[in-house]
Amino acid sequence: MGVYRLYTGDDGQSHIEELDLSARADITQGLDVTTITFTERDSGNFIDWHPAPRRQYVICIEGGVEIGLGDGSVHQFGPGDARLVEDTTGQGHTTRSTGGGKCVTATIPLANQG
Repeated sequence: MGVYRLYTGDDGQSHIEELDLSARADITQGLDVTTITFTERDSGNFIDWHPAPRRQYVICIEGGVEIGLGDGSVHQFGPGDARLVEDTTGQGHTTRSTGGGKCVTATIPLANQG
């Protein structure tokens, strides 16, 4: 289980880094949010290249999520993994539901926080 950041680099490509929560008071002391959405997708569901529609957290609850980046790398996330998705510009990323059954995620948009 971990917390990761998916962001657009200076090269216009999406990148992933693991966040050190002990160094991130901005997220450990509370975030302003107003909604949460739960999504259920079948394993194998694929969403082609897309940037994120807004800054948001996506938390894997059940099954798995595979994120593909422009450099050809693929990153696996499972139950309990949270992603701060900030790649709202550039090429974006691909998303595939994994895990053999249903993939359930919770999406939590962030309220105008830079």
